[in-house]
Amino acid sequence: MHTLISFAGLPGVGKTTVARHFARQQGILYLRVDEIEGVLMIDDPERDIGPAGYQIAAALAVSNLGLGLSSVIDCVNPWQLTRDIFQDAARKAKSAFFGIELYCSNQTEHRHRVETRHADIPGKALPDWQKVMARDYHPWTDADIRIDTAKLSAEQAAHEIIRNLK
Repeated sequence: MHTLISFAGLPGVGKTTVARHFARQQGILYLRVDEIEGVLMIDDPERDIGPAGYQIAAALAVSNLGLGLSSVIDCVNPWQLTRDIFQDAARKAKSAFFGIELYCSNQTEHRHRVETRHADIPGKALPDWQKVMARDYHPWTDADIRIDTAKLSAEQAAHEIIRNLK
């Protein structure tokens, strides 16, 4: 059955790396909310776009799920409200839903990742460590799987996701 696979986690925990690796390995659609938001902010970088990026990603996922294509959503997904957007999309498409939260238990490693990564979306600035730590993020305690990226490589995390999806 086609599935909507939704990632969550603070910036710098490895969501994009793992989600890309997983999507490539499985040959499924990859949707990155940061890229959608980057396009939405091109004309007005200070504009508050609210949940628009999440809603657009959900709508694109529904379209592709309707074609029988599983979809991966890569985003911070910080609250139950945002997670519900994707769970509702899966229900709308009569598809399965699988929630993944990534976290990094090693704060030194997490900080290093945040401080050494490079922006790959034109016009979208990366948050610094202080902004990452100040972010209003609620752990996804009932995610289908939670993965500590301080203990697993991107490839190992992708394999763990595949193992749990079955």
